[in-house]
Amino acid sequence: MSDTKELKVREKQAVAVPAEQTKPGPVFTPSVDIFETEKAITLLVDMPGVKAEDLNVDLRDDTLTLTGDVRADVGIPGDKVYIEYETGRYYRQFFLSEVIAQEKIDAKLNDGVLRLTLPKVEKATPRRIAVQPG
Repeated sequence: MSDTKELKVREKQAVAVPAEQTKPGPVFTPSVDIFETEKAITLLVDMPGVKAEDLNVDLRDDTLTLTGDVRADVGIPGDKVYIEYETGRYYRQFFLSEVIAQEKIDAKLNDGVLRLTLPKVEKATPRRIAVQPG
């Protein structure tokens, strides 16, 4: 008997967003993997079909908001006969704590994967404080 586990494919699902959308079409929640080290938190966000110019990373009031649009035009002439890949908008929000150095957040998009590096704030290093007479 084998101890292998069957991988289950997570289907792309449309979600309800907290506000009204100004563009028609479905809104998807992108899948995210989160990794943490002593110095940073890294997020890998799957946004297939999103180009850098159609991606918005917004930081406001300790809330990191990711939105990305996938254009429906695939550039192939002819009538669409069968389409499985849904296009629309990706939307995800994260609430950041005070341990993140917000001014140093870095974002890179490569092959539909957004890599966000969220550096942690440097903790105060212990030091001796000299006392002056007087």
